[in-house]
Amino acid sequence: MVVDDDVFERMGASDMFTHAGYEVLEAENADEALLIFEANSKIRLLFTDVSMPGTLSGSDLALQVAQRWPGVGIIMTSGRPRPELLPASMLFHAKPYEPLAVLRQAKVMTVP
Repeated sequence: MVVDDDVFERMGASDMFTHAGYEVLEAENADEALLIFEANSKIRLLFTDVSMPGTLSGSDLALQVAQRWPGVGIIMTSGRPRPELLPASMLFHAKPYEPLAVLRQAKVMTVP
């Protein structure tokens, strides 16, 4: 799942994952992402931005996903410094991120 309030960032990340063979779901904020997670138990990876509008930030989303769906890999990205309170298993990439590095980590996180 790709979560980013910036439509161009979200489209770019979705295209990156789609071209790598992933089936991609998109959400424009954390609240929408949680609704999608609740309706789809097959999600194996969360790729989210830190700063988003709504009641939850990307950091809040990462914490909830790690707690509620511990088998989901989490990769967070931001143009700002890495947030402090994040799940230990989560990976962080500063924007602009290197797509190949993100895809390598995503592959490791989604291997059964």
